[in-house]
Amino acid sequence: MNIPFLPPQDYRFPNPDYALEHCDGLVGVSADLDRGRLLSAYRSGIFPWFSQNGLFYWFATAPRTVLFPEKLHIGKSLAKTLRNKPYRVTADQTFGKVIAHCAAVPRPGQDGTWIVPEFQTAYTRLHESGHAHSFECWYPDEQGRLKLAGGFYGVQIGSVFYGESMFALAPDASKIAFACAVPYLAERGVQLIDCQQDTEHLARFGSEQMDFHDFQTALRDLNGRPLCRNIGGTVCCNCLPNCVSFR
Repeated sequence: MNIPFLPPQDYRFPNPDYALEHCDGLVGVSADLDRGRLLSAYRSGIFPWFSQNGLFYWFATAPRTVLFPEKLHIGKSLAKTLRNKPYRVTADQTFGKVIAHCAAVPRPGQDGTWIVPEFQTAYTRLHESGHAHSFECWYPDEQGRLKLAGGFYGVQIGSVFYGESMFALAPDASKIAFACAVPYLAERGVQLIDCQQDTEHLARFGSEQMDFHDFQTALRDLNGRPLCRNIGGTVCCNCLPNCVSFR
């Protein structure tokens, strides 16, 4: 097993084929998690999965789980919730809170979270440079104040959105955020959503498996296609009373 160390300021990654065949997808290890490293990784279909002893571990997964926005599936139960429940979904209104909540989500079989402070800082810097976005679902309380109920965040390069993590503080909140965000992203020019992991939750939304080399080919094309509209502001709003503030 040959796992390369990625030198600082050199953001090139080795071809993931060897890692996928011999190293369970572990492409390399670095001592940095800066903007250049992250953007280079995502463009190559690679992402940081965890850190240990001050080092960051970079992975690829194959086949790759993706979602084509035009194939989004909304089940009957969620469709009913989307029609009847009061909520507002926004983009980039509170990125810091979203990533902090994602870090706090308990994960079965995991001791703690991979979204350690270094990750939160790195993705916040990506957000400040326009390459990471959050989607928030807000529910109104009894006084009409909107409270953060769930959401998710990810990285956007060109017309690809790379999903990272989601959370829910109230029932259906992350599902509502995702169901509203996908067509919103499509309207702005996103043509592919990278889901990384194959889960039953994503399969319900219509995710599918893609050959990793086909995935890389798609990235080479789509990462260079700019969005037609910026991301941010209100995504959708349903049956809300006169809400007076966000909390």
